[in-house]
Amino acid sequence: MNCDYDKYPYVAIAPGSTGCEIGWGAIMTRLHRFAGGRIICIECYPGVFEDDICRAIEDLDLSARIIRSRCALKTPAEIEALLARDLTDDPVFGHLTCLELKDFLAYERLENLKETLQKTVPGPTFVVGTGATLLCEGPDVLVYADLARWEIQQRQRRNEVANLGATNESADPSAKYKRGFFVDWRVADRFKAPLLPRIDFLLDTNKRHEPKMISGEMLRKGLSAAVRQPFRVVPFFDPGPWGGQWLRKTCCLPSEPPNYAWCFDCVPEENSLLLGFGNVTIEVPALDLVLSHPRELLGDAVHARFGTEFPIRFDFLDTMEGGNLSLQVHPLTEYIQEQFGVHYTQDESYYLLDAGDDACVYLGLKEQLDRESMIRELQQAQNPGNTFSAERYANVWPAKKHDHFLIPAGTIHCSGRNCVVLEISATPYIFTFKLWDWGRLGMDGRPRPIHLEHGIQNVQWDRTTAWVERELVNRVEQVAQSNDWQEERTGLHEREFIETRRHWFSGAVRHNTSGSVNVLNLVEGSEIVVESPSGAFQPMHVHFAETFVVPAAVGSYIVRPAFAASKSFATIKASVRTGL
Repeated sequence: MNCDYDKYPYVAIAPGSTGCEIGWGAIMTRLHRFAGGRIICIECYPGVFEDDICRAIEDLDLSARIIRSRCALKTPAEIEALLARDLTDDPVFGHLTCLELKDFLAYERLENLKETLQKTVPGPTFVVGTGATLLCEGPDVLVYADLARWEIQQRQRRNEVANLGATNESADPSAKYKRGFFVDWRVADRFKAPLLPRIDFLLDTNKRHEPKMISGEMLRKGLSAAVRQPFRVVPFFDPGPWGGQWLRKTCCLPSEPPNYAWCFDCVPEENSLLLGFGNVTIEVPALDLVLSHPRELLGDAVHARFGTEFPIRFDFLDTMEGGNLSLQVHPLTEYIQEQFGVHYTQDESYYLLDAGDDACVYLGLKEQLDRESMIRELQQAQNPGNTFSAERYANVWPAKKHDHFLIPAGTIHCSGRNCVVLEISATPYIFTFKLWDWGRLGMDGRPRPIHLEHGIQNVQWDRTTAWVERELVNRVEQVAQSNDWQEERTGLHEREFIETRRHWFSGAVRHNTSGSVNVLNLVEGSEIVVESPSGAFQPMHVHFAETFVVPAAVGSYIVRPAFAASKSFATIKASVRTGL
C-alpha cells in the first residue's frame, strides 16, 4: 500500500511556535491579559461551538460579563420567513442570498443589548457569537473564531449544530447543508472579509477539544506567505452509493466507511489550509486566503472576472469496484444565473487517473434518438419497479488511463464503474441535475433526489455521437517539446473557460502562471519537486495523485522528478483562459 499521499499538507510559515496558544486555559489566560474593564469581542463563524467559548470564559473568571449576540437575533420563525424566497421548496437547490448578517437581527433586541453593553462593570466584558461585532463596533480586542466548512458539515451530520438563527440541530443534514450553502455561508463570508485585516486574534476551532489561537498579525503573515508559493489544501474524503476502493488503498484511508466515492483536494470554499508555525499548525478555511489575497492568488484578469471566488475545482470520483455515477447534466449559464443566482456554471471534464479493463464513460446522446421517448422513459423510471436503459440513449465510451473527456454544461454524462476520475471543473459543483440513478438508495437508505424538470430543460439534444467524438473525446494537441519533456493541450472545450495542459517529462519543466492561478495534479510518477528558479520559495515535494495550487503571483516555477527515473512523469495543469 502506497502511503506517500500526504493527507495533512501544511505551509511552513515560521520556525518557532511562539505566540500560538493551545487549549481553552491558555487562550483565555492570554485574552485576560487585555481584560480589566475592556470589551473583548469574539466574532464566530456559524457552526462554532459558542457555548464552549462561554464556558471557558466562566471557568477562568466568574466575574466576567458575557453578552451573547444570539440574543439579538430575530425569532426562528421570522428568519424562516425572511429566507423563504432564497431557500425555495426544492430539497436540494435554492437561490444564493443577497442578505447581510444585520438582516438577521431584531432592531429592538440589538438596541437593548447595546444599552446593556454601555453599562460599566468591574470586570471584563465578553461579547460572543455570530454578529458580535454588530453589537460593539469598536471593541478593545477583536477575536475571530473560525472553522472550515468540511468540519461544519461533520457537525451537521452529528446533529451538533443548527443553522444561523435556527433551532434545527436534529434536522436532516442535507437540509442544513442546503441552508448553509445558499444562505449562512454567503452571509458569514461577506461579513468576515472586512474583519480579517483588523482582527487581533484568530481562534482555530476546527478541533473541538484542541482550540488554538494566534495573533491576527501571525495569521496575516501566514496568508501573505502562502499566496507567494505553491501550496496544497487539506483533502477530505467521503463515501457515496457508487463509491469504490481505489482511494482507500492509494491514500491509506480508514477501513470503517464502506467505500470512498469522493476526494475533494482543491475546493477552497470547503477545504482547509494548514499554516505551520514550528511544530504547531493552525487550520483556517482555505477561503480565507481567497478573501484576503484574491489578486495575488487568482491574478488580475481572473479576479476581475470572478471576484473573490476560486473558479477551478479538482476532485476525485472513485468507482473502482463500485458502481456507475448517476446519469446527469449540468445547467447552462443562463439557467444557473436565472434560477439560482450563480454567475457561472459547472463546465467540467473527466481525466482518467486509473481505469479497469471494463471502464467506460457515458457521454452525449446517440444519433437520431427519439427525444420524447427518452423523456417519457425517464419519467416512468421514477415510479417504483421501473427502470431506464441508459445505454439505449447515451453513448458509452471505453475509457483507459489518461483519457480526457470534456463535458461542457448541457451534456449528458456520467462515469461508469471501475474508473478513477480526476474531475477538473468550474467550482459551482452542487448544481448537478440527476436524470437516472440506477434505482439505488443513498447512503442514508433513502432514494436520492432526481431533478428531471431541471435536467430536461438543460440537455443539449444535438450533442450526439459524431459531435461528441469530434469535440469532447481525447482532443490532444501537442504544443511544445524538448529533449526531456513534451507539452500537450488536452482541453477544455471552447465553451469552457478552463484550459488544461499535460506535460510528460523526465527532466525539469519550466512553467509560468501567466497571470492566472494554476492548479496541477501529478497523474503519473511517484514524486516530483516544485521549485523557484530564483529561490523565491522553498522547494515543495508532491506525490502521485496530489493536487497543488500555484498562485498567479508566483510567476515562473519549475517542476522536475524528485529522482532519476527511466519512466516518464506527467502532470495535468488547469488555468483560466485570460485572453478571452
